Amino acid sequence: MVQQIHPTAIVEPGAQLGEGVTLGAYAFVGASVILGDGTRLHHHAAVEGRTTLGKNCEIFPYACIGGKTQDLKFKGGAPGLIVGDRNVFREYVTIHCATNDGEFTRVGSDNKLLATSHVAHDCVLGDQIVMSNGAVLAGHVIVEDHVVIGGYGGVHQFCRIGTHAMLGAMAKAVQDVPPFTIADGNPAIARSINKVGLERHGFTAERLEAVKQAFRIYYRAGYNRIQALEHLHAHPLAGAPDFQRFLAFVEQSERGVAAGK
Repeated sequence: MVQQIHPTAIVEPGAQLGEGVTLGAYAFVGASVILGDGTRLHHHAAVEGRTTLGKNCEIFPYACIGGKTQDLKFKGGAPGLIVGDRNVFREYVTIHCATNDGEFTRVGSDNKLLATSHVAHDCVLGDQIVMSNGAVLAGHVIVEDHVVIGGYGGVHQFCRIGTHAMLGAMAKAVQDVPPFTIADGNPAIARSINKVGLERHGFTAERLEAVKQAFRIYYRAGYNRIQALEHLHAHPLAGAPDFQRFLAFVEQSERGVAAGK
């Protein structure tokens, strides 16, 4: 595949461009950047810092990928950003490098970050995540696979969003959101399981039942945290993978788990 580089694009010496890379008018690629095969930067898109993008990513106008951390604890060095394959970053998306020398912000593959969304320093994102317009992640946030964050939803630093969870539009997550749940509000609370999302991803009736049982025990049975964990461990479905995923997530939470409705 032949590279297509507009004559006004700027590629600093040292940048590495894979086969079939396309750079639109006034696109910018920094000296420490690696662009995978087939990746496309639209006009005025920028990739800078110690950033590696995988194959077939698409960066829309005015997005800035790999910018310097905004963390005031930054002491210099060469922190970076590692991005997987087939990601789409729409207009004005910003993703920042990590804060400490040798560390990385990480974004997986097949994610869609819509216009003006932001991923801060030291975040770790999985695969097939959708961040709607204006959604923002503070530093050190972990977002697992298949998560959806609604428009202008926000996540506090060091929080985790579990796999297949959905954070509602304009919601503010200040504690961990368990897998398979829908959280909404300010602060966000767990409202229900993400039934429609799970069905769309092929969850069988048996898998849905395991998720329902875990959610009910933790949020609906009237137990305190210690009691809920005891009942989760003792449940007949405790060995089911999705039940176990829910249990492990809430048990390992350091910041605390979002309250229930």
